[in-house]
Amino acid sequence: MKLNSRNYPIDLNADLGEGGQHDEALLQLITSANIACGGHTGDKQTMEKTVKLAHHHIVNIGAHPSFPDREHFGRKVMTITDTALTDSLYQQISSLKAVCDAVGAKLFHVKPHGALYNQAAYSERLGHVLINVIKKIDPNLSLMVLASSPLVGLAKHHGLTVIEEAFADRAYLTDGSLASRGQAGAVIEDAEQVLKQVEKLIKQQAITTLDGNDIVISANSICLHGDNEHALNYAKLISDKLAI
Repeated sequence: MKLNSRNYPIDLNADLGEGGQHDEALLQLITSANIACGGHTGDKQTMEKTVKLAHHHIVNIGAHPSFPDREHFGRKVMTITDTALTDSLYQQISSLKAVCDAVGAKLFHVKPHGALYNQAAYSERLGHVLINVIKKIDPNLSLMVLASSPLVGLAKHHGLTVIEEAFADRAYLTDGSLASRGQAGAVIEDAEQVLKQVEKLIKQQAITTLDGNDIVISANSICLHGDNEHALNYAKLISDKLAI
C-alpha cells in the first residue's frame, strides 16, 4: 500500500464520482478514492472532475467498475457472459486510466462495485475475469477486495498486489461477508457505532455481526461509503480519530 498523505495508521477510502454532494470535501479527509467509471454510474465528465480533485489532494486513485447495470446502480446480481463482462470491465477501467493519463495522475488500484464486488469475492469464475482484465490493462494495479475473502488468495496467486478492505458503516455476517442492504441494520447509521467499529478494525479486535457472533477482520484499508447521507460527518469523525 502506498504511504498515504495524511499519515493515518490505515488507508481510508471512499467510493466517489457517483453523484454525491460531498466528493471534494471527502477528498480532503480520505486517502484513497474509488471512482465510478461508467458501469453503474459516471461518465467522462464526472471522471475528469473527480480524478483532477483526487490528484490535487494527493489521494490514491482507483477505478470502481461494476456490472454494466446503470438501471440498478450495479447493486443487482446480473446474468452476463464472461466475454461480455470482460469487455465491459476492460472498457470501464481503461476509460478511467485514460483520464488519469491525460491529467498526469496515476491509476493505483481497482475496486469492483456493488453486486460484482460481493459476488467476485466468493466466485472463482468472476474473480478470474476481474484478475485477467486487470493484468491485461496493467499488472501493477492493486486490487481492493473484501478482507479475508477467497478472492484475496486467488489474486495473490496470480501475482496481483491485494488491498484487503473492511467497512466502517456496514454490518457483517458471521462468514465475513457484508449483510445485504435489504436487511435491517445492514447500513450503520449511528456515528458512535461507526467510530467503535473503526477502532476495533484498526486494533483487529472482534466486531459483533448482524447475526450475533464475534469475528475478527484483518484489513489494511477501511471504506466509508460516499453515498451515505452521513458520509461527510463520518469522514470528519474518523479522520479525527485516525489522526490522533
